[in-house]
Amino acid sequence: MSKINKILACVDLSEYSLMTLKYSVEFAKGSKAQIIILNVINQRDINGVEMVSGYFPGYFSNEINAQDYIRELRKDRHERIKNLIDENFSDEKSKMTIKVDEGVPFECILNAAKTEKVDLIVMANKGRGNLSRVLFGSVAEKVFRHSSVPVVSVRDEMKFIRSK
Repeated sequence: MSKINKILACVDLSEYSLMTLKYSVEFAKGSKAQIIILNVINQRDINGVEMVSGYFPGYFSNEINAQDYIRELRKDRHERIKNLIDENFSDEKSKMTIKVDEGVPFECILNAAKTEKVDLIVMANKGRGNLSRVLFGSVAEKVFRHSSVPVVSVRDEMKFIRSK
């Protein structure tokens, strides 16, 4: 097993984000490991905004275009993650950097892992069994299959209790 110098904590700002960060901080404890917090603006959402503004150009051109939407979303997500860090990890925040990316989530995670040269990926496996997961597979599943570094799946024990 190699030393963990960089951890990629993948957060989507759901209720699982705090848990993902807690595990990442725990893995980094007692070392000088850096934590890169990654949030991805899903390309599917960007495509939706571009499509709507294309269908109603006069209506949305005065309001917001796709570039403005992405810029505002990046700013908002960065601020929300910063607040999450300030409220819960003030002692560890010097080890943390925030990165907000845009694209296909699993591709962005794998690219960030490679470009940032991370040693570990920590992400939530929400366990939602919805139609899109059946048709396309979960982000976590794709990261597990294609990652060249270990991936830790964070779960809420209370949501996954099995009846005997």
